Amino acid sequence: MANLVSPGVQSREIDLTTIVPSVQTTRAGMAGHFRWGPVEQRVLITNENDLVSNFNKPNSNTADDFFTAANFLAYSNQLDVVRVVNIGNNSTTNSARNATANASNTVNTFIKNEDDYDENYSSGISGVGSWVAKYPGELGNSIQVSVCPSANAWSSTITGNVSVTTQTKTVTGSGTSFDTELVAGDLIELGPDKERIRVSSVANSTVLTLTDNYTGNTLSSFATPTRYWEHFNSFDIAPGTSTYANTQGGTNDELHIAVIDEDGLWTGTKRQVLERFAAVSYANDAKTEEGNNNYYKNVINRQSRYIWWTAHGSNGNAGQPALNKTFGGANLPQTVSLVNGRDGNTPSNASYISGYDKFKNAEEVDISFILGAAANQTRALYLINSIAEYRKDCIAVLSPERADVVNNSGYSGAEVDDIIAFRNLLPSSSYAVMDSGWKYQYDKYNDVFRHVPLNGDVAGTMVRTDATRDPWFSPGGFDRGQIKNVIRLAFNPNQAERDLLYKSGVNPVVSFSGRGTILFGDKTLLAKPSAFDRINVRRLFIVLRKSISRAAEFTLFELNDEFTRANFVNIVEPYLRDVQGRRGVTDFRVVCDESNNTPEVIDRNEFIGSIFVKPTRSINFITLNFVAVRTGVEFSEVVGQV
Repeated sequence: MANLVSPGVQSREIDLTTIVPSVQTTRAGMAGHFRWGPVEQRVLITNENDLVSNFNKPNSNTADDFFTAANFLAYSNQLDVVRVVNIGNNSTTNSARNATANASNTVNTFIKNEDDYDENYSSGISGVGSWVAKYPGELGNSIQVSVCPSANAWSSTITGNVSVTTQTKTVTGSGTSFDTELVAGDLIELGPDKERIRVSSVANSTVLTLTDNYTGNTLSSFATPTRYWEHFNSFDIAPGTSTYANTQGGTNDELHIAVIDEDGLWTGTKRQVLERFAAVSYANDAKTEEGNNNYYKNVINRQSRYIWWTAHGSNGNAGQPALNKTFGGANLPQTVSLVNGRDGNTPSNASYISGYDKFKNAEEVDISFILGAAANQTRALYLINSIAEYRKDCIAVLSPERADVVNNSGYSGAEVDDIIAFRNLLPSSSYAVMDSGWKYQYDKYNDVFRHVPLNGDVAGTMVRTDATRDPWFSPGGFDRGQIKNVIRLAFNPNQAERDLLYKSGVNPVVSFSGRGTILFGDKTLLAKPSAFDRINVRRLFIVLRKSISRAAEFTLFELNDEFTRANFVNIVEPYLRDVQGRRGVTDFRVVCDESNNTPEVIDRNEFIGSIFVKPTRSINFITLNFVAVRTGVEFSEVVGQV
């Protein structure tokens, strides 16, 4: 207690209310191959719509991973996803890369994610034009960027006279300069009805072609028609001088930017406007009236879901402060289509492993499951040995390989042999769970049916068990083991096949007529006989270790004396009594005293708390004895005899 220098009263607060906290038990992680989204960066996904928004819809190359994630999200609302791609040598079509605004650029343009852009590309990229797709993939090739850099680019009057015949697309001019006053994509206003039609191409100063037929009366000579930027209707007024630039003595700093779905791959409608950025500024210090930064490069990089800035283009003052600058954009819109984006081949094992490494550090990300999706032996071994066993607070959830169960046309029983052979390639571990196959389900995005591994669903049954009971209840059986969205199983094991699978630690998933598709087992991949060869026991101890370890953190740097040890016991015992009351353990004991905190332990600055628990066990086998007795026999005479 601090000494008072003069008479007075000193008060203190001592907090002895520390408890064992609840821990996360329903969050999973996975690395997967997707068509869009940040690469090698964890993204928290809460539902299937969120999955599509961040990583786009599946195709035949990405369906296994997409639907593993989507199936898990049918049971849970927390999945950390890491996108992986084939990086490799970007000079070949085998590797992924970002689409760029320069059609002649075919060299490596590979930006993984926001951190990669900020660290390596935010100062600009030469040779790729002004824009690059935000993420690697062929979807970037559907993106078009159209910039309206000035009031003249917004609209202007065409010199000379034009002629056009009704129901035709060719417009001819007299005294016109089509090749300097219009660009493909502009809207030209023709006839007394002011019919606006998009310009498809400009051949020369006197000939242009429309995208659609002119439907008005034939024009033998129509003077000075008006042209408009194609997307002028998406913005309120033409760009000009911002209030901020005006106060700094600058002029004509504003520009409009539209991001377009040129080929309709994003929205299903060609030329749909995806994003609008109105009245952003060429000045690097520009601010909105609300005080937010309005520099067009920063606005695009901060807000766009589709593109990064890479170069300023032709405006010489772009990127300069507004003070006394005349920015004066071009007189015509600047529209570019992004090209040369590639998905690349299926990611390699090394790419998947790099993605799964984002879940290796338990202090960075809290997960309870790591989903294998369509993992092969290499990836499955890594998930067990280097993630789950390394962290010791999550379970690797695996399925057999596709060929083991999907259209396995070998001999009768080949599926069982192949599943067991795959399982035997994996180590003994209580931190891993394996199911028996793949399911056939509907892909609403492509109107087809697909085979998908079951591990996303099996992890989902554990999440559902947490929600309806507790982590230490078994996820198997008719109450909690129902699998969703099943047309049929690729392999539906019978009783004899289930016996063989279960002996090898593989949990059968079975379709029962009229009763649904059920997870019909609760084993881990631990080979030796132990309480930890059951999912509910392993998950019980994960929860206990996580919760009590976090409570124990508040004991660090305290004095190792009787008071601290008693306080630790008083924290842990009520928690274990609660677990016991919720049927997690049948009995427990906490030892933290001089018997295990000996003088030698104390002198090493260590603290030991020993926690003994008797876990509850799930029922795997039921025997029902039906005994017929004679009429005159008392039941008390035979009960316990048979």
